[in-house]
Order: sequence, then C-alpha cells, then structure tokens
Amino acid sequence: MTDSFPRRQARTRRFTLGAPRGFTVSPDGERVVFLRSRGGTDPLTCLWTLDLTSGEERLVVDPRELEGANEEDLPPEERARRERTREQAGGVVGYATDRPVTMAAFALSGRLYVVNFVGGLSTRRIDTPAGVIDPRPDPHGRKIAFVRGGALHVHDITSRATTALAEPDAPHVTYGLADFVAAEEMGRMRGYWWAPDGDALLVARVDDAPVRRWHIADPANPEREPSVVAYPAAGTPNARVSLEVISLDGTTVPVRWDHERDEYLAEAVWDRHGLLIVVQPRDQRALRVLRVDPTTGATTPVHEQTDPTWVDIVPGVPVHTASGALVTVGSVDGGYRLVVDGEPVTPPTLQVRDVVDVDGDVVLFRASEDPTSIGLWTWGPGGLTAVATEPGVHGGRLAGGTLVVTRQDLDSDGPTTTVHRNGAERTIASFADPPGIVPRVTLLSAGERELRTAVLLPRDHEPGTTLPVLMDPYGGPHSQRVLATRGSYLTSQWFADQGFAVVVVDGRGTPGRGPEFERAVHGDLAGPVLQDQVDGLHAAAERYPDLDLTRVGIRGWSFGGYLAALAVLRRPDVFHAAVAGAPVTDWALYDTHYTERYLGLPDRDAEAYARSSLIADAPSLTRPLMLVHGLADDNVVAAHTLRLSSALLAAGRPHSVLPLSGVTHMTPQEVVAENLLLLQVQFLRQALGA
Repeated sequence: MTDSFPRRQARTRRFTLGAPRGFTVSPDGERVVFLRSRGGTDPLTCLWTLDLTSGEERLVVDPRELEGANEEDLPPEERARRERTREQAGGVVGYATDRPVTMAAFALSGRLYVVNFVGGLSTRRIDTPAGVIDPRPDPHGRKIAFVRGGALHVHDITSRATTALAEPDAPHVTYGLADFVAAEEMGRMRGYWWAPDGDALLVARVDDAPVRRWHIADPANPEREPSVVAYPAAGTPNARVSLEVISLDGTTVPVRWDHERDEYLAEAVWDRHGLLIVVQPRDQRALRVLRVDPTTGATTPVHEQTDPTWVDIVPGVPVHTASGALVTVGSVDGGYRLVVDGEPVTPPTLQVRDVVDVDGDVVLFRASEDPTSIGLWTWGPGGLTAVATEPGVHGGRLAGGTLVVTRQDLDSDGPTTTVHRNGAERTIASFADPPGIVPRVTLLSAGERELRTAVLLPRDHEPGTTLPVLMDPYGGPHSQRVLATRGSYLTSQWFADQGFAVVVVDGRGTPGRGPEFERAVHGDLAGPVLQDQVDGLHAAAERYPDLDLTRVGIRGWSFGGYLAALAVLRRPDVFHAAVAGAPVTDWALYDTHYTERYLGLPDRDAEAYARSSLIADAPSLTRPLMLVHGLADDNVVAAHTLRLSSALLAAGRPHSVLPLSGVTHMTPQEVVAENLLLLQVQFLRQALGA
C-alpha cells in the first residue's frame, strides 16, 4: 500500500507526534520538564526532564514500562476532557508539579502515578481505585488531589491515606471538574485549585441538572445505548457553577458572588497575594475580577472590564507579579494591551494574545505586530522588550531566569525548541517525522481591508496554465489559518498538488487584527465572513491570472464547514462546489457561551440567528454540496448536517452526505482521515471539471 501524505499525516497526528510540548521550568531555573513521544509515529507520550546544570536530558516516564499502559482505559470524564482539548495522542498527555518542580503527578488509564525528579528518578503507582483524572500535587508535594467519579479526593503521600474531600450531594453534581462551556469555550480545563500553603482547596461544584440532555446514538451499532450529553444550546440553561473553599479537615466555606448577574466562572488564581476569581455575565459584556476572603467566602471587586459587544477571556490572566501588581489584558484604544495595575503598558499596535509566565516582576507574553506572526515579549521594571519577533509563531516559558522558546516558521518542518540560561543556549530535539512537503506559499494582504491571504500553487505548475481554485478557510472567531508556518499549509499544498490553486483567507472575526476587526461579526456570523472570502479570492486572482474564477470550490471543517456551505448557498455566482465538514447549520443548536457572544439570545435576537443560520437557505442550492459529519460529534452534533440535508431534500435539491460512524469532531483514525481527503478531491474534480 502506498504510504501517501494523507495516511502519513493521520498516522503522525498532523506531524505532531515526537515534538516536545507541555513545558514547565522550575523556579530556580535549573530544570525543564516536558512531554514528547519517542518517535514521529509513536502515539504514546513520555515525560522527560532537561537538567540545565549537567545538560543531561532524561526520559523520566515511558508508559510502556508501567502496568496497563497499553490498555488506554480512560474514564469518560478524561475522554471528554481530551475531546475538549483536541488531544489526539496517548500516554502521559498531562501532568502537574509541586511548586519547586521536584515531583509530578499524572494519570494513566485512570491510574494515579507520582514521579520524583530529585534524589534519584523514581515513578510509582499510588494505590487508589481506577478512574482517576486531573491529579495535582499540593505546592509542597506532600499530598495529591484528584477527581474520581465526580468527587474530589486527596491522597497523603506519607500516610498513604486517601480522603474523599467533596462528594456529589445530588444527581448530576460533580466536584473538581470544569463544566462543558468552560472547557470548550473559555479554555478553563480545571475545576479546583490548591491554596499556597497546601491546607485548603478552592473547588468548583457543577450542577448540570438544568442543562438539557441530548442523545448521541451510534447508528452503525444499534445495540449500543446512546450517549447522553448535557449540552447547553444557545438560549437554554447552563450548568450551575459555584465555588467552595474546602480545608483538609473538611471545613467548607461557600464563595459568595452575584450568581444571578455573573453566571460564568472564567478563571481562578490562588497565590501568596490572595485568591482571585473571574466571573462573567451571560451576555459577556463584562469581565470582573473578584478577591475572595477564604475564611468567610466574601468577595470584593478588584478589576472590571466592560464592552457594548463582548469582553474577551484572555489566557494567562489575571496574574500577580512578585511585588503584587495585578496583570490583565484588555481592549484599550483599539488594541489588546497588557495592563498592569490598571495602566496599559504596551502600545495599541501590539496585539497581545496571552500571558504565558511571570518570573519575579517580569511578564512573558505573546503578541502580534503583524497578524501572520506571533512573537514573544517581556514587560518588567526595564520596560517592554522584544524576545523573539522573527516571522513565525512563537511560544515560551520563563522561570528562574531560564527561558524556553518554541518557534514554527516557513523555513523549517515543525517546531524548534531552545532553552536559554546564563547566556548559554540548548536545543530540545524534536523526533517528529518530516512531512515530505514544502508548501509553495505566498502571503498577501488582499483588498481594502488588507485581508491576510495565502496562495498555494501546484509545485509543478507552469505559468500560463489555468487552474481551478479551492478556497480552504476556517474563517471564524478564535482561529487563524494564515500564519507564517509551514505546518499551516501542508494539507493545502497537498490539495494544490492535486491540480488546484488553493487560496486561504482570514477574514473579519479572526484573531490577530485587534478588537474592531474581530467585533465586525457581532450580530452577523454570515455576511462579513462570506464577503471577505469573496474579496480575498478576487484579490488573489488579480495577482495570479492563472486562477480560473469559473471553477471555484470551497472546503472547510467546523466553522470552515459552515462557511463552505454558506458560500454555495448564498453566493453560487462565485462558488461552484463545496465540501462542508462538521458544519454548524443552525446556530440555535450550538452552545451558549460561543453563540450568544456573537448573536445574543435566540428569543431576543431572532433576526441575528436567521441571518447566520443555513436551514432556510436550502431551496437556494444550485451547486454541488458534500456534507461530512462525525456521528459521535458532541461539539457540533450531527443534527446540524441532518437537518440541513432534510431541508435540502424537502426542497428537491440534490446533495451528498458522508456520515462518519464513530467519529467525533476530530478525525484521527488513519484510514478515515486518508480516505476523507481522497474523496474530497474526487468530489471537487468532478464538480469543477478539473
């Protein structure tokens, strides 16, 4: 069998297996802990350390050497967590350390393990019942908290005793877990936080009894019970989330804030400067940082942001510097700016993406001057400093004066990782497989809105030969496709090599361009994003006359799938065929936090939902359309595709539907991923006469 690019891409999880990730730097700067599998096709992630004194890199945990590692028997809560994080690997995919980073805890197939980094490497399994998820040591490394069966437990490493600190007190109640919208939309994957002294925890109590139940069946296996999912669709009740400060002796103090006004818990931070929580109202037009008194549960306002459209939740904030200054990120004077104790400290032209670390009074953050690149910067007593601002996408960690920098760019396959300390530089090797494709990509600023656009031609293209066009966008909030990295265009280049000119456009609503550009989709998720695809296409064709505008296809997944279907339904004069993967077709069926941010509540803003949804457009279809959907998808459920298909059938409009049995919102299965790309090429060639 030919080892094709689609198969290799699936086998390597998009060429991410073997690449180092998940870095932690010890506070003294002497040790870096990270995750990496042992090869580019090895799906079992291992835990590693780099000792910066000796320069020695050590394999700390290989799951193959631990009992039951190959079974991958995950608790359902862990499977849900991995779906939310889009985690496609196995093995040790997450870990947590004590404050000095001398030890770590992790779960493997629902079993709890502890590993020591000092005094001789040692890994041992903790004797607890199966089903453990999200274990976290206390700051001193003496106890480990974890969630099992919706209850929060604490294990004492010395006495080896395990205590259930908080157990469900009603049906549909869990302690210590993030609710669905927090994990899917807010980026909050955890539901408990240790006190700095290790004597108490802040614990989220989630009651999803008010949330409507959806049933996701497996039609290919009718003997199986449908999965029951508590899914908070737009306009319907969310889970009730509250907080309790629970001491190790079992004393419980409820945290009090105005739940009626602010029902979302966005974040919590507990450090030596105090306990902070971040809450948000349902309409998301405010974001409030509250200080909590752990002894009484009373809260007092510390910082508030408001906006007539919405306020963004930015990863990594709030956070304190060593001197106690409060660091946030806010929309000020047209830019996303780093704010310290209420004062912006970065210019509005530098769009802050997130805060990644604080080392003493130095803040390490990621930001963009040009939206196609994301650089590393620091701010501290010496002011603003550019750390890594070459074209590309950078990440990093900083502690104890040690800086870890990851970089992806257009000149290299995959990420490169360097560690900087005391003027010396070391490289952490990547074992990822090379893709075998070097994208032939040109980045443009297209049209009056300077839409960031990528154009890819077949590597054997001869000028003067016309090419059918394939638009390949995501095109919506929270995600960019046009970035200065090779990895962004591997699939696009593969499609180009099948005989297409591929055009990728990041239109209004996508990040990196500032608040005004992102907020242009408020009240209308269809009009601006579709018009920008049209404008980007025409601008690309002006520069590349070989693009044949009489043969234009469009493909996409998730929001990109929605955009693909939208394109052929509303602009058949421009788009002549579409492949819509996992598309949202009725925004009233998507979740509360995402949908209501842009469209409001369905009963109050019915026109916004009508403008943005696709079902009513079914009679307008005149172009070939292939709908693809994973039947096990619990994010964009298959009902979206099925309802559009039913409306198309009722209108007498021919179309194709490709149901993927057992597939979720991700498509990691090797054969499925390969054949899905091949079928798309076949469909587009037939539809466009390519």
